[in-house]
Amino acid sequence: MAELTPEIILQAYRAGIFPMAAHRESADIRWYDPPLRGVLPIAGLHVPKKLRHTVKKRPYRVTFDQAFARVMQGCADTRPDTWINDDIIALYTALHRQGYAHSVEAWQDGRLVGGLYGIALGGAFFGESMFSTATDASKIALVYLAARLWRQGFELLDTQFTNEHLRQFGVCEISRGEYQRRLKIALEKKVSFNRDQSPAGAGASLAGGAAGAVAGLPSGVFSDENACDFADVTLFLQSITQTS
Repeated sequence: MAELTPEIILQAYRAGIFPMAAHRESADIRWYDPPLRGVLPIAGLHVPKKLRHTVKKRPYRVTFDQAFARVMQGCADTRPDTWINDDIIALYTALHRQGYAHSVEAWQDGRLVGGLYGIALGGAFFGESMFSTATDASKIALVYLAARLWRQGFELLDTQFTNEHLRQFGVCEISRGEYQRRLKIALEKKVSFNRDQSPAGAGASLAGGAAGAVAGLPSGVFSDENACDFADVTLFLQSITQTS
């Protein structure tokens, strides 16, 4: 079997396939292309009223791309069994350095208490994993992520699978064929993950202009940005109408 590289992983994502290790201590990495795929509606994300109130209280400082490796480690360490082994951590950390992998971090009194990470390609964000050691920390990180994706004009938020945690946000399952159709459209979008680069699409009215990345290239590279602009989150919450 050929050595797994960041480039091979990116090719797999573009084809709708993703890797997972058999378990934390295993060197066996397998490829997955499930017949049903979990996706979250970005512009129609369901944020329960209680969580909305919590988000508005700003209990955590939320940042992007400031502690990627630590977020991955947190995702691996807070589960009794995980598919994130050392090879996966090394590969995704390399993708982070290349500008493809991104993290959202939740901080409390200087401590990392939650977060999530994933891959951005074109207008698609492939969510990989999240963790929380404080109340609602990962949920708030997800809201901030969705606000960023909405602002920047992303098309697809892939969760791979569905679970109870994601169902409260309106996750749905679509067929492999439908997923491939949406993925193709998303990969063709020219958007950037980074807020300091011009958005295009749903949130374009916030800043206007054309976007920076071309399809299949990094959807955002490093910037000096340390924290999320809470105004983006406020506008996002105002944009989604729902009852819960």
